[in-house]
Amino acid sequence: MSNVIVCFKWVKAEDDLRIDPATLAVDLSKAKGKISDYDRNAIEAARIASESAGSETIALTFGSNDAKTALKDALSRGPKQAFWVNDVSAENADGFVTANMLAAAIRKIGSYSLIVCGEGAADTYAHQVGPRIGALLDIPVISFVKEMRIEGSRLYAVRKLEDSLEQVEADLPAVVTVLPEINPAPIPGLKAVLEGGKKPVTEFKIQDLDLEDGDTSRKTDVVSFKGCSMSRKKILINEGDAKEKVTALVAALKKEGVL
Repeated sequence: MSNVIVCFKWVKAEDDLRIDPATLAVDLSKAKGKISDYDRNAIEAARIASESAGSETIALTFGSNDAKTALKDALSRGPKQAFWVNDVSAENADGFVTANMLAAAIRKIGSYSLIVCGEGAADTYAHQVGPRIGALLDIPVISFVKEMRIEGSRLYAVRKLEDSLEQVEADLPAVVTVLPEINPAPIPGLKAVLEGGKKPVTEFKIQDLDLEDGDTSRKTDVVSFKGCSMSRKKILINEGDAKEKVTALVAALKKEGVL
């Protein structure tokens, strides 16, 4: 079986974001970077899939110079090598541009049987990149995957829908977008981190890729970026025994339209 390629994104750490309570403006100036939490699960899912199939895991990202730190982290999580499309445009790229870059890089990498993406990035969660990659490469896409296995040249997966589970299968090569619950994302140990720093990294520039006119032009523009203000009712239910409290809680939730 040929390679399993896993795509990941370097994002700002949510814990470092600062929001002005008056204007709701978001301050990113002191936010450190990290691999998107969902992509950590995707990297582990790719590692497990490639290990079971006797193939190699390759990590792939599109990012500016800030994303260089992500490569060692990604490689410490199991992939044998990494590819990095390095361009400052990644900092403001939408799903259209990102998918074009990653698909072009995948074509250049060559041999692959499975492409794994997180269901969404931790910063935008737009659900676009994985399906767009599949469309660009003209291969099947299975989204919202919570379980998967490979048997020969066939992929079997379980998709989590709103109120049900769906079992699907597809010929390889294919793209899957995985949910966080597909598997935990282990924290790499010191040995894995040291080994990750020694693994090969290939850097691509935009001019190295076979792109068409317009592939690097955004299709969407961000017109505002503000924090969310949440108003809580702070209703306390502290009278009566446990059964009465539960009854009161259910009644309150029904009144609010939650149930």
